[in-house]
Amino acid sequence: MSTIEFRSNLEYLTDALQAFAYNLTKNMEDARDLYQETAYRALNNQEKFRADTNFKAWTFTIMKNIFINNYRKKVKSNTFLDHTDNQFFLDTGSEVSNDANKNILMTELKMMIDKLDDSIRIPFMMHYEGYKYTEIAEKFELPLGTVKSRIFFARRELKEMMKRSYGDLTLVRAISA
Repeated sequence: MSTIEFRSNLEYLTDALQAFAYNLTKNMEDARDLYQETAYRALNNQEKFRADTNFKAWTFTIMKNIFINNYRKKVKSNTFLDHTDNQFFLDTGSEVSNDANKNILMTELKMMIDKLDDSIRIPFMMHYEGYKYTEIAEKFELPLGTVKSRIFFARRELKEMMKRSYGDLTLVRAISA
């Protein structure tokens, strides 16, 4: 393929390449940069293009590879490498929290659970401890639906107790998170 044909093919694909660049980057400035880099590399590597290959696919592949390489560079540059000797500090997160509030809440929650009627408390606690609905149903010789209902009623009653004690449940969720 002659240089004139090569350049006219590249010019013919300009709109399609720019649209593809925008599709990849979702930013007009980055899309322009990506298109320019693609055009530059295509022109620079014109001698590597074989006449029996699809020109459009060749240029789109160049663009896609440039985008992927740029993305990898960006991710790599944002990677934080720490050379601190104190690895424990890194694992604890940015702040060390005091679990006193959580412990108090759990103690109060256990007292609320103890106030539940045995018919709903026992299946609820078994489910909490990891028993499956079918295992609970077999142990008490109850239908599966009855077990599910009792666990539902236990949850609902606990929510009501928590509302009476704490008011807005979003605060309770924030504390227990």
